[in-house]
Formats: sequence, structure tokens, C-alpha cells
Amino acid sequence: MTDATVFIALIAGLLLAVFLVLWVRRPRRLRPPGAAPLAGDARQTVLVDGSNVIHWLDNTPQLAPLLQVVQDLSRRGLRPGVVFDANVGYKLTGKFMAERDLSRMLSLPRDQILVVPKGTQADPFLLETARDLNARIVTNDRYRDWSDLYPDVARPERLIRGEMRDGKVKLTEVAPKHGAL
Repeated sequence: MTDATVFIALIAGLLLAVFLVLWVRRPRRLRPPGAAPLAGDARQTVLVDGSNVIHWLDNTPQLAPLLQVVQDLSRRGLRPGVVFDANVGYKLTGKFMAERDLSRMLSLPRDQILVVPKGTQADPFLLETARDLNARIVTNDRYRDWSDLYPDVARPERLIRGEMRDGKVKLTEVAPKHGAL
């Protein structure tokens, strides 16, 4: 890879990361008619590597683990933001799926779902946004390919690991240790 290619890739990644930060911070659109304006969602955002979590059950793409993760985080008073690679729809249903489709399936507002553009990896979006928002990420990915650009992924409190056991999702400690993040 040439220096110019690396530079262009970094610029593209940064632009995409800025887009994701703006996307995560925008106000929720799904509100009852006549509701008072939102002052902002005070819940702590936890990002979810949707493309990773859908493989937690039998290593085949399934929505069940992701649904459980989203429900678990929401029950804990956290705000899940789920990020997917562009091919998630093909893996789950054999066709493209946009944020609108996944929003319905996960019972989350559209502004909490992001499908990255075709040809773009979700990892830089997740890592840049996690750093900018000081958010944790639910994933079993260790992001070794990205550790030079995002050294904070090596911090144990940054990543929330999980697994499916007896049909239920089990997450590592979700609440950060005092002063961790």
C-alpha cells in the first residue's frame, strides 16, 4: 500500500467517524405527537458491534443474540447504538437491509442504528466513536488490526465481551469500574 493510499484511507475513515459521531448525537426522531422537546438523552451510550454479535450463536448470523444484547443494555438504563457492516442484510435475510429495516427488527429508533456504506468497514466507525463519546463496545472482536490507530481498545474496560450460554446472552461486567471511562 502506498503512502497516498494510506493517507486517503485515513481521511475517509475520519470523515466517516465524524458522520457517526453526529449520527449518534442527533436527537431521537420517534416521539409522540405534542411531546415536549428533548433536552438530550442522558443515558450512557454503549456501542454494539452488530456484525460481530449476530454470530454469537453457533457462529452463524442470527438476530437472537443481538436482540438479547439490546434488551439487556436497555434494561440497565443504557442507550445501545448498533453499528453494522453493509452486508448484514445479506447475511441475515439474503437481501440488503437499511437502518429502517433493522430498526424495526430490533425495536430501536433509527438514530440508534447505523449500516456503514458498502466497501467500508464498521470497525473504524465503532472505534472512533467509542473514543469520541468515551463509550464502551459490546463485541468479541479484539480489534488487533486497529490497535495502532486506536490504542484504547487494549483497555479492558473499553470492550464488553459476551457469549450465548443455554440460549441466553451473558455479558462481562457492563458497568464500568469507578473512574474507568
